Amino acid sequence: MNQASHPSPKQHWAHLNEVSFVAGMRILFSIYRLLGPWPFRLILAPVLLWYVLTQKNARAASRTYLQRLNRQYDLQLSCTLFGILKHFASFAETILDKMLLWGGLYPLDQVQFIGRDTIHQQISEKKGGLLICSHMGNVEICRVLSRQFPEVKLTILVHTKHAEQFNRMMEKINPHSQMNLLQVTDMNPAMAMLLNEKIERGEFIVIAGDRIPVSPNPRTTTASFLGESAPFAVGPYVLASVLRCPVYFMFSLLIKDVPQVHFEKICDEVILPRKGREQVFQQLAAQYAARMEYFCQQAPYQWFNFFDFWHLPPMDISDASR
Repeated sequence: MNQASHPSPKQHWAHLNEVSFVAGMRILFSIYRLLGPWPFRLILAPVLLWYVLTQKNARAASRTYLQRLNRQYDLQLSCTLFGILKHFASFAETILDKMLLWGGLYPLDQVQFIGRDTIHQQISEKKGGLLICSHMGNVEICRVLSRQFPEVKLTILVHTKHAEQFNRMMEKINPHSQMNLLQVTDMNPAMAMLLNEKIERGEFIVIAGDRIPVSPNPRTTTASFLGESAPFAVGPYVLASVLRCPVYFMFSLLIKDVPQVHFEKICDEVILPRKGREQVFQQLAAQYAARMEYFCQQAPYQWFNFFDFWHLPPMDISDASR
């Protein structure tokens, strides 16, 4: 087995201009609507090839991730250009699914919600909670279904300054696509109060657990992920302790063409002691990393972090808004 390669130079995820990958997706979406999925995929193929060949860091990040999966679980995934193209093709299909969702063309009746009974119990008691998601699969499914079922109110915390063009494209497809997004680059008292009010109204806050904060000195802890220590944000767990609400992990993936959303209740409340809080962070991050690793085994091409995930980069916030 070849040693995992590392993208170089190290780069914070917020510096990555993901829009360069999705800039032509609106045209491809129109092709899909007019001609169907196979013409879409035929035209997408050269676009994917061009992107993978020209984006050295993203290509190396994909290869490193696939190599680590192979080394940890002997999955025998291709780590050649073919395997990397397959990884990015899965990403492109997910972007298409987002547009289909907001365009009203996605088969929502096929979505399987696993563990939703605990969520429904929470809703019936008019209690809110914190959902810690990941950049796996298509979390947009939950946003669309929350509009179909008014009792499920979601607010997704995002950092989208580097993808404003993509968000504008989504708004053109459906003006409601941005209605429950909340831009957050720093958690201040005013933001904490706003989120606490939402929790008290029985709403759910969604935050990703697999990207470090956009700040000059991000607060992180470490946990083993695919055989090597990786930095994880402590923000979701600090937020949970402030909100004093139940915490769930939420993972989205596609298994045999069936979309699934998994809910797993972690605890009723995160309590951070005055001493030993770092150990609490490490335990929670390790629990999250283990579950993310499990789902990566189930759907290896559906985890979309195309940067050097295992190494904490220096952060230049003057560049963080791209």
